[in-house]
Amino acid sequence: MKTKRPPKLQQKRLLAMLVLAVLLSSCIALFGFYKHHPYLSLASPLASESSTFHPIEKHHHHYNHQGVSLNVPPPAATLLPPAPPPQTKTVDLVLETGPYHNWELFADDFQEMLQHLKIFVYPDIFNKSHPFANIFLPHENPFSNPKLGNYFSEHMFKVSLIHSPLLTSTPEKAHFFFLPFSINNLRNDPQVHSEAKISQFVAQYTNSISSSFKFWNASGGADHFYVCCHSVGREAPSKHHGLRNNAIQLTCCSSYFQRFYLSHKDVGIPQVWPRTDRTALNPPHARHRLIYFAGRVQNSHVRKQLINLWGNDTQFDIFNGSSSLPYEEGFKRSKFCLHVKGYEVNTARVSDAIHYGCIPVIISNYYDLPFANTLDWSKFSVVINHQDIAFLKTKLLSIKRGMYLRMYHNLCKVRRHFVWHTTPRGYDSFYMTAYQLWLRRSTLRLSY
Repeated sequence: MKTKRPPKLQQKRLLAMLVLAVLLSSCIALFGFYKHHPYLSLASPLASESSTFHPIEKHHHHYNHQGVSLNVPPPAATLLPPAPPPQTKTVDLVLETGPYHNWELFADDFQEMLQHLKIFVYPDIFNKSHPFANIFLPHENPFSNPKLGNYFSEHMFKVSLIHSPLLTSTPEKAHFFFLPFSINNLRNDPQVHSEAKISQFVAQYTNSISSSFKFWNASGGADHFYVCCHSVGREAPSKHHGLRNNAIQLTCCSSYFQRFYLSHKDVGIPQVWPRTDRTALNPPHARHRLIYFAGRVQNSHVRKQLINLWGNDTQFDIFNGSSSLPYEEGFKRSKFCLHVKGYEVNTARVSDAIHYGCIPVIISNYYDLPFANTLDWSKFSVVINHQDIAFLKTKLLSIKRGMYLRMYHNLCKVRRHFVWHTTPRGYDSFYMTAYQLWLRRSTLRLSY
């Protein structure tokens, strides 16, 4: 015979089953909410902090600066706030921008320059009967003459210009006018040779240009330019007021305090030695030495200090004069290569380091680096003040491997800017130099 349960116990059991049913239905509803919510879905890249957000992958969502999807309407107010916007790592930004201040802006303006910039060269450059024809005529083949050395860029600009589409025979259409005298040829001409006679020759030539043509006087010479590299070229404009103060000097990388050099008017161009080889670079893992430098210390207090402080360090390959290994080999096997001011602030070591894939370490105060308004030198080189030479090793060892690899990657990108071609192409040294002129084209002039 079955006994009946007490009524109170049955009521409690029914109540418990009812509560359990309510809880179960709530869980099912909540799961559906998460599953279909556009921001809180487990499939969404914003679902958890461990998820990685890749805006270039095919998620078919576009986000504004607050991280809100522009393709999905905002949800109704809920008890749960939207997930925070994705955080982009600084490393990714560095890789995207590369070695430039603003690649997109530069590339667009560069293309504009290629279409519109025009340069007129005074006819002496083509006059073989001129008594000083060798001063004005372009070099037949600068690559074939290694003796040009520090003056190679000076000759290559002229050669590249006459082979470029920027040249115009209609001066009224020109943005700039090129004075085609060669400082290097002047110093090697027995009729001139001395520094004083060079500056006198340049002044007389500029006066003849201003009297024979109307273009100099229309701007006071502000839309005229000339090229010089190294030593005696510094004094070339000294005896002509307009040439010194108004005309643009294209010179091989100068100091802000160099005599007759005005950084915002004049243009620093890379000092490159004649070379035609484009051999593959040593990869980072094959560079076993930390630092390389070889050079004479005479006339340079900074180089003497460098030798005294670090000449005996086993991690440094620093040589007073010629090194015990081939010059090129030192660049190829080292991570960092020093540029240290000698008699002049400019040397070809910066371009040499870039050519061989060695991160330049520039120990120089107020050095006007080539193309600095376009290239962000901090992303592929190290700049150190003279007073901080004692901290040189600490500074370089503090550069972690990841940062070094990014600098090396950026260095590989800028190599094309430090190469000259007889017929200019791409973003080579000629076109990069022309772009510096393009940036200075807003000169006011009188009507012709």
